[in-house]
Amino acid sequence: MSVEIKKYTQEYFNDWNRFVEESKNGLFFFDRNFMEYHSDRFTDHSLLIFNNNKIIAVFPANESGNEIVSHGGLTFGSLILSHYVKASEVLEIFNEIKKYYKAFSFNEIIYKAVPHIFHKYPSEEDLYALFRTEAVLFRRDISSVIDLANPIRFSETKRQLVRKCEEKSIIVAENENFEEYWALLSSVLQKFDAKPVHTVEEIRMLKGKFPDNIKLFEAKIENNLLAGIVLFDFGNVVHTQYMAASQEGRKLGALDFINHTLLQKFSDRKYYSFGISTEKQGQFLNEGLIQQKENMGARGIALDFYSIKL
Repeated sequence: MSVEIKKYTQEYFNDWNRFVEESKNGLFFFDRNFMEYHSDRFTDHSLLIFNNNKIIAVFPANESGNEIVSHGGLTFGSLILSHYVKASEVLEIFNEIKKYYKAFSFNEIIYKAVPHIFHKYPSEEDLYALFRTEAVLFRRDISSVIDLANPIRFSETKRQLVRKCEEKSIIVAENENFEEYWALLSSVLQKFDAKPVHTVEEIRMLKGKFPDNIKLFEAKIENNLLAGIVLFDFGNVVHTQYMAASQEGRKLGALDFINHTLLQKFSDRKYYSFGISTEKQGQFLNEGLIQQKENMGARGIALDFYSIKL
């Protein structure tokens, strides 16, 4: 196979997006409309891989000093592949990518593998290529996921909270206005010296570009906001990107009630994802946080980070 590598430029905007949509492991946040909302924070150095003038793979990436990161502004990176690329060809693509970046004097690629549950079709040829190129696993986070075809039931305590919310006639509904919830979310995170990754302006803009993929669900009683969850909808997987509850909402178990409601709403999907419970590059497990997710029936998958020396 003859591989040609080209650096991404705006002239490939539509070609890139069309390929990601048709690929076997692409996600909506690899769409350039998503990737470029924070383009001022990252120096893009993404690649398109061609064979006979046809795109067969793309590699979302940015520069960070002497490193290439895939991708610093996204949860995952990875080589995004056509359905028709074979394992031996992925090995060749990896070797060509390494040569390409080395020629620009970069000394390392940080590769964040897309977990298998997010693949539209089996797509772990990259993991084999990482092994063959002697990539080093240097970080592993644990994320909590519910298998919607065979869910483990909520703990008794969680079920009691759900019943309490039902008795109080708490309403869970989708809301396209993010302002009130963002104020609640920001105040909750502020207690931990943190803030949302996205500003309210950014999440509003992204919602406008991806109305079917980004959704806000809120729990209210008599129009009083108790809790909310922002979902990223990846098709096979629905992922809780942000969760927060007011003090009253925590007492009532409003977040548990939203999750209970959403698990029923999205029961036709494959997985319901809560995200990671690890800190300090995966070295610290927040046991209280992961227990909350496990009490709703979630169990662990690994999110892996690899270093490829050039």
